Amino acid sequence: MNVEEKLKLIDEIESIRTKNNVNWMDLLRLAFKVAPDEAKILVRRINEDDKRISDLFAKLGE
Repeated sequence: MNVEEKLKLIDEIESIRTKNNVNWMDLLRLAFKVAPDEAKILVRRINEDDKRISDLFAKLGE
């Protein structure tokens, strides 16, 4: 796969992720409407895991 093909693939991934992020936010809104206490716990867990992922990415960039 050449550089142009890789860049096109990255563009496609970006497009899909953009749409999927909207889906995640819609799901989050629904969760807070239906079960706010449980949603708050899940958001905390997601945030903790996201921080762990960010820390791992930081190590890759060292």
